[in-house]
Amino acid sequence: MTRWRKILLFLSVIGPGIITANIDNDAGGITTYSVAGARFGYALLWTLIPTTIALIVIQEMVARMGVVTGKGLSDLIREHYGVRATFFMMIVLLIANFGTTVAEFAGWAASMEIFGISKYIMVPSGAFLVWLLVTKGSYRMVERVLLVACLLYLGYIFSGFMSRPDWGAIVKNTFVPTIKWEPEFIMLTIAIVGTTITPWMQFYLQSSIAEKGVKKEDYKISKLDVVVGCLITDIIAFFIIITCATTLFPHGIRINEAQEAALALRPFAGQYASILFAVSLANASILGAIVVPLATAYYICEAMGWEAGVNKSFKEAPQFMWIYTALIVVSALLVLIPGAPLVLLMILSSLLNGILLPFVLIFALSLVNNKRIMGKYINSKGYNYIAWGTVVILISLTTALLVMSVAPHFKN
Repeated sequence: MTRWRKILLFLSVIGPGIITANIDNDAGGITTYSVAGARFGYALLWTLIPTTIALIVIQEMVARMGVVTGKGLSDLIREHYGVRATFFMMIVLLIANFGTTVAEFAGWAASMEIFGISKYIMVPSGAFLVWLLVTKGSYRMVERVLLVACLLYLGYIFSGFMSRPDWGAIVKNTFVPTIKWEPEFIMLTIAIVGTTITPWMQFYLQSSIAEKGVKKEDYKISKLDVVVGCLITDIIAFFIIITCATTLFPHGIRINEAQEAALALRPFAGQYASILFAVSLANASILGAIVVPLATAYYICEAMGWEAGVNKSFKEAPQFMWIYTALIVVSALLVLIPGAPLVLLMILSSLLNGILLPFVLIFALSLVNNKRIMGKYINSKGYNYIAWGTVVILISLTTALLVMSVAPHFKN
């Protein structure tokens, strides 16, 4: 095979892994990293190493199932664990992803208001463009748009360098763990690791690989796609923490939202760093508003045995397109309603994701070790030790984060 043919083959296979991992850095993820840097400086950088390992392990297994079976994760769960389990997960995922989609549009609205543009203009406009892209475009077109948009995440890297960080302190805190026995430090440590792997990611990654039609002989390229995507997403997280740690932490500036970080950066890192941060937040939010509803539509349609796919038309896959449309429209409208219970919905979304994640991970591990499904592509014994260890740790961290996040809202 010639060098050019290898390059073309590589370019034809990559996409799902890079897109899924990067879009996990959505409005919620960016807020977590921003708050971590502003509150504790460089002290939490070390958490990104175990986070990256966990992300690679889980995403690689899901991608492998998509390549080997040519089916989505929901399809496999329905076929091997029955309709009842699939239906339960479908309902929980629908509600959780609805809350996440609302959060994405809220992030889009907030980032646009940084530039003085009303949410009553930008939310409907953004929702329409998101809807148009998926319902009228092909899978190839959607994937290309998402890959190009992922380049805008580089804005966080530029912002990081423009903040003029202390690289010696960064290296030390990246490789020498710091632990502070403070509730907020522990909660942010768990949040950084726990926010990395969400249920929707697993369904979207496997379904997109299946729809793209990646073959077994191209699995090594697909694996590279996943690994590169995981590395990029945590490099971006690394620079978000650095930016806020360098500029906000020394001045004791506390933030609760990513858009607050973008505004607070201006006096310390300059106008351009602030603009890059805000543009990257807007990009992350609108990409999340595309992919999270897509993951939901994939799951529900696979669970019910309906036609699904971006390549399909409204006529060919009406349920898929209407589910996607409904999530976009209702989420966007809710963000525009004054006094809508957005915070409550986001808490509920976090709660349901925490409940669902253990089931998704256990189902995925059971399926990937089923020889009737995977043949010679099952996990090795050594890989299983790593995978099960990762899953147990992730479930423990997610449960702890769930309790720490939700419990205060139920006091009194």
